[in-house]
Amino acid sequence: MKNASMEVAVGSFIVAGMAALLFLAIKVSGISLDSNRPVYHLFAHFQNIAGLSVRARVTMAGVDIGRVTGISLDQKTLTAKVDMSIYQDMNQISTDSVASILTSGLLGEKYIGIVPGADSTNLKNGDEIKQTQSSLVLEDLISKFLFNKATTEKSAPSANSGF
Repeated sequence: MKNASMEVAVGSFIVAGMAALLFLAIKVSGISLDSNRPVYHLFAHFQNIAGLSVRARVTMAGVDIGRVTGISLDQKTLTAKVDMSIYQDMNQISTDSVASILTSGLLGEKYIGIVPGADSTNLKNGDEIKQTQSSLVLEDLISKFLFNKATTEKSAPSANSGF
């Protein structure tokens, strides 16, 4: 009898562990369990999307309002076209809103943050968010910092140059 209860306890522990792993896998992958939620589609053009991926979050004031559904290169403008699915109940995005590519933390995932505008006209299905701010590339910032530091050291007079 003691062995049977031990086997049930071990089996329960394994099932709970597998359920926890499944939950974590779904959370990390960004798969949404509310896929039946009605959406409408918007798009935006960015000069540089550096690390943004399909299924990335779209947020407004820190709240998820949709997902990135597609990324392509616009052949006419040679910019990145980002397609987004926005939850239907978030239909108050005005035509002068700004879409920015942001990062969770210093090296975290990229996502799109929308800052609402003041215009009374709202975007509809298939409309474009015209005002965008591209992603900051960490490598570019580091190289600018290092380059500026190197030029500053070259142009600064040395302590021994006056003698």
